[in-house]
Amino acid sequence: MLEIEIWIASRIDAISPLVDLLMELIEGSHSITGNESDVELALREALNNAVVHGNRMDAHKLVQVRRRCELGKGIHIIVADHGQGFDPSAIPDPLAAENLLAEHGRGIHLMKSVMDEVWFNRGGTEVHMRKSPPRNRRTGLRSNNETACRRFGEQH
Repeated sequence: MLEIEIWIASRIDAISPLVDLLMELIEGSHSITGNESDVELALREALNNAVVHGNRMDAHKLVQVRRRCELGKGIHIIVADHGQGFDPSAIPDPLAAENLLAEHGRGIHLMKSVMDEVWFNRGGTEVHMRKSPPRNRRTGLRSNNETACRRFGEQH
């Protein structure tokens, strides 16, 4: 398993450079080839939620991002903030008629729609997102990314 941990200040302008860096590493690992745009969208949403809603853009509070590449299992991303947390089950359904015109409330739905698994720990201050390796179109089996993860680990 290869794990990377990065901390950023809770500033909106810190999100894109971090996403760009992490996506370069993710693309280089070849662990989710073809699904990079899904992971990028989920990562941006999770970081935005941590900075804006979790830490309330307090630049003195940090956001932690951990990324794991597990052999044959794709990637696992954890985004944690130092906010008060929230109850994920209390989030209104963004697809309900009364919420369709709301300005907020779609981030978690987007993350869940593009990742294989999304769950929350530590009272809602930590979001976990998992994306499996893509299925081989010919065989229907998940690709084995052991070599890619090992190669990625040796390069960085």
